[in-house]
Amino acid sequence: METRIGFGYDSHVFKPGVQLHLGGLKLEHPQGLAGHSDGDVLLHAVTDALLGAVAAGDIGKFFPPSDPRWKNADSAVFLGKAVDVLQHSGYRIVNIDTTLILAAPKIGPISDQMRARLADLLGLGTDQISIKAKTPEGLNLDNVAQCHAVALIERVIEPEELKSMSAGIEDQSHIEDVVDDLLSSIHDAPKKRVAPVYDTDDIT
Repeated sequence: METRIGFGYDSHVFKPGVQLHLGGLKLEHPQGLAGHSDGDVLLHAVTDALLGAVAAGDIGKFFPPSDPRWKNADSAVFLGKAVDVLQHSGYRIVNIDTTLILAAPKIGPISDQMRARLADLLGLGTDQISIKAKTPEGLNLDNVAQCHAVALIERVIEPEELKSMSAGIEDQSHIEDVVDDLLSSIHDAPKKRVAPVYDTDDIT
């Protein structure tokens, strides 16, 4: 059976007066993570790992940072779209391994809760999710949160059986249709055509 590996990375600076979103949870902390969306570095890293595993680009390809529709967006929306792309490409997730790098808050006491939340978002068992944490010792990065993520996926539908989404992903107009459909389902809003944007900078 064909398997693939995807890698994702994200980082955000801490900012006072912002709600901290991490691993799909809202955490009590004096500072949150600054960003265009909710700044959830863990969900962003996992999203990019899944998209990368099927060579579908990155978050910015589907959710450009210049698009005001994604201001303060829940990063679970991005993760959900990555899972959709993965499934339409004929793959499923085998396991996810992540490493958070931050000085605070302490992840150990909440790692099981975080794993359960990520497993729920991905439709996996907690035994398929790993969340580890390290401190940025000696790097002078105590005001930054970083996350590395690796996704192992396996093919479940052979190419000849699959109406592949991959060709359409290369078409910017198709990407806009996907995003419009997603927005309509979330906000019950009419579709709106947006001029193509090719900025692949980190959306946050």
